Amino acid sequence: MNTTALTAGGLLAALLVLVANLHPWYTGGREMRQLAAFGKGALGAACAAACPGGALGWIHQRSGSVANGSGESVGAAAAGTDTGTRLATGQLVGLGMTGAIVAVLAVFLVYLSYKSAGKADRRRITGGAFVGSVFLLTAGVAGALAWLPGLLNGIGDAIMAAAQGTGVL
Repeated sequence: MNTTALTAGGLLAALLVLVANLHPWYTGGREMRQLAAFGKGALGAACAAACPGGALGWIHQRSGSVANGSGESVGAAAAGTDTGTRLATGQLVGLGMTGAIVAVLAVFLVYLSYKSAGKADRRRITGGAFVGSVFLLTAGVAGALAWLPGLLNGIGDAIMAAAQGTGVL
C-alpha cells in the first residue's frame, strides 16, 4: 500500500478540525458524552487505517490528499507561507483475515451510529474520522497505535474459535 505523505498543510487541516471539535467541549461543561461522537469517528478511522487495501484502506489514504489540498490552501491564504513540507509517514501493518472482520464490523458500527445521530453528532463523527485518519498517516500516531492490528487479529481469532466451537466442550 502506498502511504500518502502528509504535508504540514494537511496536518494544519486536521488540527483545525480537531480544535473545532474540542473547543465547544472545553468551553462548555466538559462532559465526556460531548466527545463520544468524535471518538467514534476516530475509532472507525483507526480500524480503517489498519486495512491494507480495499475500500476502507483507499478512503484512509484519500484523507491525506484531501487534508493536504485544503490545509495547504488555508496555510497559504492565512499565513502566506508554503505548507507543503512533507512529514514522516507511518502506517498500521499486520492486519490478518480475522482482524479484517473485526475492523469492518467496527467501521460498520460507526456507520450505524452516524445514521442514527443528529446533525451535530454526524458532524462530530465525520470530524473524528477525518482527524483520526489524517493523524494515522503520521509516523508518530501510527507508531503509537502499532498494537491495534494485533488486537484486531486477536479479537477476530477469538470470534473464529468460538464460531468453530474451539474450546466450547
